[in-house]
Amino acid sequence: MLEAAQWIAPAATMIAAMMTAANLGSRITGWGFVVFTVGAIAWVIVAIASGQHNLLVSNAFLLIVDMVGIWRWLGRQARYDEGAKAAELASERTSGPTLFPLSQIEGRPVLDAGGATIAHTVDAMAGCDDGAIRYFVVSRGGIGGVGEKLHAIGWGEATVREADVTTSVSATTLDARPVLDPENWPISAEAAGAAS
Repeated sequence: MLEAAQWIAPAATMIAAMMTAANLGSRITGWGFVVFTVGAIAWVIVAIASGQHNLLVSNAFLLIVDMVGIWRWLGRQARYDEGAKAAELASERTSGPTLFPLSQIEGRPVLDAGGATIAHTVDAMAGCDDGAIRYFVVSRGGIGGVGEKLHAIGWGEATVREADVTTSVSATTLDARPVLDPENWPISAEAAGAAS
């Protein structure tokens, strides 16, 4: 059992770290905490068998943290995501406005008129007075945030769909727009060189 735990502990910890760091939604993050729990249990076995008290204490604590993570992501947040999805689907069957959950806007592909992915959403800026989305911040290029360029696409230039955002803006037009400072976004789409 000790030999298996010595292999399971680091493997589970590495896999769980990738699952949670990828931020692929509440379900994947929640299952990442389940895998973290398996790793913590294996580390506890290794700690007991080898007499490493510091490893035992740290992983016993991490086991508690992992349980909170499971509750947070597979329990609470998963229920919230299901509620948001139900509202989105119900709105599509009515004659009223179609809804989409703001909490799930990050990472959606941005498609041009031809259906090609030209960017990915980073965030959306909304007005405090009326809650209307003013513009989307989108990421173009780079890998994992390194070398990416941020641009703005105005609400009037975008259509939000279930899995993506479509835009009338071409990749060439987007590249010609000012690059946003990652730490200082503009107050409006117009200020960012986008249409409102």
